[in-house]
Amino acid sequence: MALVKKRSRLINVDGTTYRWRLRRRPTYDQGLVHSPLTYAVEHADNPGTTLVITTNQPHPSNWFGTPSGQVLPSQVADTIRIALTQGWTPENPGSPFHLDQSAGFVSSH
Repeated sequence: MALVKKRSRLINVDGTTYRWRLRRRPTYDQGLVHSPLTYAVEHADNPGTTLVITTNQPHPSNWFGTPSGQVLPSQVADTIRIALTQGWTPENPGSPFHLDQSAGFVSSH
């Protein structure tokens, strides 16, 4: 399933273009700061397997105003490189590839 193009951003990593997107509104658990921020990445020209990254920070729109950092393009690029070394094949169809980087996330409630 391809990412929605609206509010997504393109990023070029080592000569390949990817599309990435943060969910605009938090899920219920993210809003309550029970689970961390996630975002998704796919190959821009030939989307196959989606990469789903779980970060170690709260969603910026959480309902308690818990401080969170921004997801920077440099972080997205680094995460894509890590996923590729761990076996993510972005152009091949398949189930989403999950990359958990939530170590250190602390639920504040």
